[in-house]
Amino acid sequence: MTNDRSRARALSGAALLAPLFLAGAGPAKDDELGLDPQALVEITPEQERAVAQGLAWLAQNQNADGSWTAKIGFKLNNNYKWTADDRGHVGVSALACMAFLAGGHLPGRGEYGPVVDSGLDFVLSCVNDDGYITHAGTRMYSHAFATLFLAEVYGMTHRDDVKKNLQKAVDFIVKSQNHEGGWRYVPLARESDMSIVVCQVMALRSARNIGIRVPKSTIERAYNYVVESAVTEEQPRGFQHAAYRSDVGTFHYQKDHYSRSSFALTSAGVTALHGLGIYSDKLIAKGVNYLNEDFAKFNSFWGRTGHYFFWYGHYYGVQAMYTQGGQDWKNYFVNLRRLLIDMQRPDGSWPNHEGPGSAFGTACAVLILEIPFGFLPIFQR
Repeated sequence: MTNDRSRARALSGAALLAPLFLAGAGPAKDDELGLDPQALVEITPEQERAVAQGLAWLAQNQNADGSWTAKIGFKLNNNYKWTADDRGHVGVSALACMAFLAGGHLPGRGEYGPVVDSGLDFVLSCVNDDGYITHAGTRMYSHAFATLFLAEVYGMTHRDDVKKNLQKAVDFIVKSQNHEGGWRYVPLARESDMSIVVCQVMALRSARNIGIRVPKSTIERAYNYVVESAVTEEQPRGFQHAAYRSDVGTFHYQKDHYSRSSFALTSAGVTALHGLGIYSDKLIAKGVNYLNEDFAKFNSFWGRTGHYFFWYGHYYGVQAMYTQGGQDWKNYFVNLRRLLIDMQRPDGSWPNHEGPGSAFGTACAVLILEIPFGFLPIFQR
C-alpha cells in the first residue's frame, strides 16, 4: 500500500462526527485546532505486516464454536486469579472480533468474514434473557466489550437480531448502574471503579451512535462519577496513605481520594470523558500531560511480559491520544508502535503473561495498531 493510500485510509473517518451525549459539538479536527499537519501518523509497511500476522494468528486459534480460549478470572491486586482456562472467553472473543472489524473484515465480507461471522454467533449465544452477556463466569468487563462489539457490528450490518440483543445488553448496563453512577465487576455492585466504568461508557457511546436507546440520566451520572474521580490538586500524604498519593492529572481507581491512581486508570478517565462527549477540558489536558510524562516508565515496568495493566492501559491510552490529536498523538503512537512491533512473537501473537492470555494480548495489540486505519467507528475522531 502506498503512503498516499495509507493517509487516505487513516483519515477516512476523521470528519464523521458521531452524536454526542453531553456536548453540543464534536471534537475539533487537527486543522481547526491549528495543529501541525506533520503530526499526522503514516501507516508503515511494518505496521501493516504486524497487523496481518496478528489477525492470521487469531484466525488460526479460533475455536469451532467461534470463541477464543482464554483464562477466565479477575484482577487480584497486581495479579490475575483465574477460575477456568479451557473455555471460550466472551470478552476476549469480542475484542478479537473487533480486531477483524478494525482491519476491514465484516461478517460475510473480506478475507476473514467467516471468522467474524462465527465469532458473532458465539457472542450472541452468550446473551441471557435479561441482557447480561456472560459465559463460564465472565463478568462486567466482558459484558461491556461484547456490547461494544455488537454495537459496532450493528452499525455496519443493520441486522435485526444484532439490534435486538444489543438493546437488551444496553438495557442491562443501564439497570446495573449503581448509586455512585458507576459499575463494578459484577452487576449491581454497591461500589464502582474507573476500569469498569470506561468499558460501560464506551459501549453505551457506540450503541447511542447507531440509534440505540440510552437514557440521558445514565450518562449524566456516569459523567459525574468520572469527574469526581479526577485528581485536581495534591492529595494529603498522611503516613497511613503514603503509597496512595496521586499526581494531579491522574484518575483514581475509585472515588475515594485515598484510592490509587495510575497510567492505565488515567487513560481510562480521559477516554471516558471523550466517550461522554467532553473534548476540551482541564481534566483532559492534565490527564494527557500525565500520560506523556509517565509513558516510558509505564512501558518499562509492565510492558515486556504483556501484563494486563499494559494492554488495558494502552488500549484506552491510544484512544485518548488519537482523539487528542496533534503532536501528543504522534509521539505516543509512533513510540508505542515501535514497542509493539518489537514485542510481537515470531508466530504473530503478543504475550500476556499475567491476564487472560495470548488471545487477549494479541487482540489488544492489533486493535492498537489498527486505530489509524479508520475502519472502526468508535475509533474515529
